[in-house]
Amino acid sequence: MDSLLPPLSQWQGLALVVGSGGIGMALLRALAQRAPGLELVATSRRPPPTAGLQRWVPLDVTCDESLENLSRELAQGPPLRLVINTVGLLHGPDLQPEKRLAQLRRSALERSFAVNAFGPVLLAQALEGVLPRQSPFQFASLSARVGSIGDNGLGGWYSYRAAKAAQNQLLRTLALEWRRRFPQACVSLLHPGTTATALSQPFQATVPTTQLFSAGRAAGHLLDVLEGLGPEQSGGFWAWDGQRIPW
Repeated sequence: MDSLLPPLSQWQGLALVVGSGGIGMALLRALAQRAPGLELVATSRRPPPTAGLQRWVPLDVTCDESLENLSRELAQGPPLRLVINTVGLLHGPDLQPEKRLAQLRRSALERSFAVNAFGPVLLAQALEGVLPRQSPFQFASLSARVGSIGDNGLGGWYSYRAAKAAQNQLLRTLALEWRRRFPQACVSLLHPGTTATALSQPFQATVPTTQLFSAGRAAGHLLDVLEGLGPEQSGGFWAWDGQRIPW
């Protein structure tokens, strides 16, 4: 993947990391090392546990008012050059991945789609007014290999699979629109691999240790992939090792 963009070490402006889970916090730490010219902004529903952040803005991607507040908060700052959305929902109280059709519930579909599908594209909508029109920027959102329709050979996990597949379609469509309006934009969907975070914790026992990444390693892989992407790759679905994932 040849990139038309300079390396992250040369970037100037604002970087927004949405979500303060394991991968989100690891990305902030990695960006502080690899992109010293970027002002880092973290967003989450609650203040993140790590002290020393340059800036934190409260955000709930399922709340329109919260998204509007974020747009206003960023309007007066430096140009927004990098957005990485790490927010995702796989399990929680009264929510577990379905093993068979009988376990599927309307409420699970609605909750999963609200976070995993609607959240990323509504985030893009909220930020569109503060994006640079003639400068390069990256808009990336974490997807998942299980959201690939072509790669689905196991079934199950109806809500999560469908919501991630919907996110892929929504951001692919966004990339086509932004290609006309923001010619230097790159929209990407990233699969970080199975990472030792709270999201994957209930399912880690069956994952070989060689295939379970630390959050720091996953963050490094994701930034490596982003550094290899430019506007010509906008709208792609990429694995942690830079390989394309089938839709």
